[in-house]
Amino acid sequence: MDIRQLRYFLAIANEGQITRAAKALNMEQPPLSRQLKLMEEELGVTLFDRSGKGLLLTHAGELLRDKAEQLLHQFGETLKEVKELDEGVQGVLAIGSVVSCISLLPPTIERFRKLYPQVTFKIAEGDHYLLGSQLERRSIELIVARLPLESSPEMKPLSVLKLPSDPYVAVMPASWVDDPTKHSMKMRELDGLPFLTLKTDRTTGMHHQVMVEARSHGFEPKVICECSSVAVIMALVAAGIGATVFPKSVMASFPLPTIKMLTIADADFESDVGILWLKDRYLSKSARHFIELFMN
Repeated sequence: MDIRQLRYFLAIANEGQITRAAKALNMEQPPLSRQLKLMEEELGVTLFDRSGKGLLLTHAGELLRDKAEQLLHQFGETLKEVKELDEGVQGVLAIGSVVSCISLLPPTIERFRKLYPQVTFKIAEGDHYLLGSQLERRSIELIVARLPLESSPEMKPLSVLKLPSDPYVAVMPASWVDDPTKHSMKMRELDGLPFLTLKTDRTTGMHHQVMVEARSHGFEPKVICECSSVAVIMALVAAGIGATVFPKSVMASFPLPTIKMLTIADADFESDVGILWLKDRYLSKSARHFIELFMN
């Protein structure tokens, strides 16, 4: 069995049908069917259950799929590493970021582009689970996210470069602040205000941190909305619906006149931020240089 056959097998596994797999591979169906038969004969196992409408992986097929994906990724990364020995920094750098960290990217990308103009970027946005999955599938190389990364328990080991911590600030409709010169407040002033919180069924770290801080000041926030989107929460604040507490860097992405940001004078709590990547993965030159810019 060779690399070519593994690619054929994965195409069939992903499509669940030989006809669609042949189309995706830009080849005819009969040769692909023959290759599948040869693989099963060589291994002495049945890779697909053919009793239903589509093709379902058997236990042996599932094992081969997992191993084949790893082998093809390693093969691809080996070729990439060899090619990069004599090449400059170029290609596509794929990065994932949670929305609350997006504002950290533009300054670094600007510096990076001046140094390495041949590199282009692909940026994915999502929650921790989605980005963790994309990282494991190698569709992205790096993640910029709040720490700790709330991902699947089966997530492979990660390397982490911790960035400067991000202080929390109060964010509310500008119309709620009578004094335009006011730039700070006490945590207890949020007591009783309609509160908006960033929370999903799977990612609760920021929500939990804010709730714990509020309780340490003797009150429970009056949560009127739990939301998975930073942008939606900021739109609700701008519309005068509620207040929230966010890391300060988030505000760089939402410079709206209808929103007021106030430092919290008596609450010294911060959000940890980091860049993460798979420990066992070869990092491209561009990814390594991108990380280095955050170190300087």
